[in-house]
Amino acid sequence: MKITTKPIGWAFASLTLLALQAVTARADGGLTIERAAADYANNQITVTGSNFSPDGSPPTVALADSTLVLVAFSNQKAAASLPAGIAPGSYLLAVTNSAHQTAQYRMTLGAAPDFSKLRFHAEGLYSPWAIAGSFAYAGLLQDLNAPKEWGQGFAPYGKRLASTDGCAVIHGVLALGLDSALHQDPRYFRLGRDGFWRRMGHVVRGTFLTHTDTGGETFATWRFGSAYGAAFLSNEWYPDRLNTVRLGFLQGSVRVGFDLIANVSSEFWPSIKKKLFHRG
Repeated sequence: MKITTKPIGWAFASLTLLALQAVTARADGGLTIERAAADYANNQITVTGSNFSPDGSPPTVALADSTLVLVAFSNQKAAASLPAGIAPGSYLLAVTNSAHQTAQYRMTLGAAPDFSKLRFHAEGLYSPWAIAGSFAYAGLLQDLNAPKEWGQGFAPYGKRLASTDGCAVIHGVLALGLDSALHQDPRYFRLGRDGFWRRMGHVVRGTFLTHTDTGGETFATWRFGSAYGAAFLSNEWYPDRLNTVRLGFLQGSVRVGFDLIANVSSEFWPSIKKKLFHRG
């Protein structure tokens, strides 16, 4: 009877891989990686261990020889952004501290949960905050009597609310069509470190540029195309005196400005919340 060693070989390789994942990686001088975990919801990897920052300087975190953007660190923990669109597989993680000590750790990344662009834009239309914003904006237009041709009263308020919602729907449809066709990722990824002005620069960059589905970076065509496209198209049902190129450009710019404000909130609110409520 012929006995094959192939299954035994595969079993041995699997056990070896598991052992590599479980082992604590240690460098001379006490630099240790005890665990590494991927947070796919925030597109981050968190590494825990010891002696990451013996003098308070930020460590360097690399995955498969590519240096990652550091989000936060302490002497026992480091969080870094995962490259967008990274494929599932086994990767060698390395942490280097300010003493030039390096520890390595073998980890496996699984398949990240599918990101649904349709759900992302739908939540932008029908989340409680979005609905409340539509009612509030329609109320502001009612108070300003804009446009004045629509008059005052319950029916004109309903018309202003329908106009606001219609513009939002057009914006969502255009955004979904553009980021799907151009393979752009509409999400904002926060920096979370390096001081106020550096983070503000990251916010501005993240408003004008966007990640691609494959992990690159490009001009945020989906954002600007949908903002100005929705402004010009929704002005078609406004009175003729308001259906102008100037107003369309102004309204599109205001929408991009609101996106910038939303990104500022995404960048800084978690830090503010942590300081106010003493929680992460």
